[in-house]
Amino acid sequence: MAASEVETAPLTDRDLDNGQRLASVLFAFGKQQATVSARMSKAGVDRSAIIVLKTLVMLGPVRSSVLAGAIHSDPSTVSRQVATLVKDGLVERRADPEDGRASLLAATPEGLALLEANRARFAVSLARMVRHWEPADLDQFIELFERFLSDHENYLPTLISECAQPVRSEGGNQ
Repeated sequence: MAASEVETAPLTDRDLDNGQRLASVLFAFGKQQATVSARMSKAGVDRSAIIVLKTLVMLGPVRSSVLAGAIHSDPSTVSRQVATLVKDGLVERRADPEDGRASLLAATPEGLALLEANRARFAVSLARMVRHWEPADLDQFIELFERFLSDHENYLPTLISECAQPVRSEGGNQ
């Protein structure tokens, strides 16, 4: 079955059950990631800075608007984050060769070094966490997780539009 046929085919009970299980696992993983981020923030590691730096390295020098789109963030938020990173010497503004009035953002050597040190620490910690796994199991998990992330990234605009319903804690009705 082609991908477009899969997306339009009616969902079965098993599909819905798998969606629920996956949503539960992703929610639990998100909570764990939020805990790690909060603790890292207290230690001086800003998760949003790491995301901006990783994205700039992946994309190369880009305009702020492109960066905001790539990280699915508001341009004003990205502007504030970038201003701090520029002040800290982790990101630099360069003249856009195609439009002298605009600037491009790029990670500095200091930003790259910070990102590499952070990646290395994270990789060592994750390696310790899963070293009791059978190598074949770990290889299969990584392969499937990479596949999931690719599908997730491609489906993200649809996921956002399908799930972006306001949730209020004040007890108001929608």
